[in-house]
Amino acid sequence: MIDNYITGSVIKSLREKKKLTQEELAEKIFVTGKAVSKWETGQGFPDISLVEPLAKALDISVIELLSGECVSNQNKVGNMYKSRFYVCPVCGNVIHTIGEALISCCGITLPPVEAEETEEADENHKIRVEQIEDELYVSLNHPMTKEHYISFVAAVSDQGIQFIKLYPEQAAEVRFKRARVKYIYAYCNHHGLFVKKF
Repeated sequence: MIDNYITGSVIKSLREKKKLTQEELAEKIFVTGKAVSKWETGQGFPDISLVEPLAKALDISVIELLSGECVSNQNKVGNMYKSRFYVCPVCGNVIHTIGEALISCCGITLPPVEAEETEEADENHKIRVEQIEDELYVSLNHPMTKEHYISFVAAVSDQGIQFIKLYPEQAAEVRFKRARVKYIYAYCNHHGLFVKKF
C-alpha cells in the first residue's frame, strides 16, 4: 500500500538532520530540487529506483527509510543484559542483539519479543533451574509436540550468551555452564518469551 511508502515528512526530517538543503540532497541522487520539494510536500513520491540512493544520501538503511523509523543503538558499550530476541513467524529464524536494532526477515520487520516473568506464568512456562556443580540444569514442564513446543532456551551473563535450540518431541531440558549467568530465557512457539532472573 502507498501508505507504507516513504513519506515527505520523513524525507524532510532526515534531510534537515543531515543539514542538507533540498538542492544539495537533489544533487546527491541526481534529481532536481523541485522533485525533492514535491516529495516533502506530499505532491509526489520518489521512484522506487531512487530508494537506495536516497537512503545512502541520508545515511540510513532502506528498511529505516521505508519504515520511517531511524534506529540508533544507544547501547554503545554492548551490555549483554540488554539482550533482545527477534523471532521470524515465517521461517522461525531467531536473531539475538545487544540492545535495540532494526531487524528484518522474510520481508517482515520484526519487533523484539517481550519477555514475561516466569514466576507469573502458568505451570507449562515456569523455568526451573537447579545448580549441579558448575552447571545449571534448566527444565520446563511443557508439552513438546510438533504443534506446540519450546523453541529455544538461552542463558545470558555479563560476558555472553549460551543458546540451545530445541525441537518437537525432545525433552524441554538443557544444561548450561554456570559462569555468571543472570537470566534464563525460554521461547514457546505459541506463547512467546519467558525469563527467569537467576
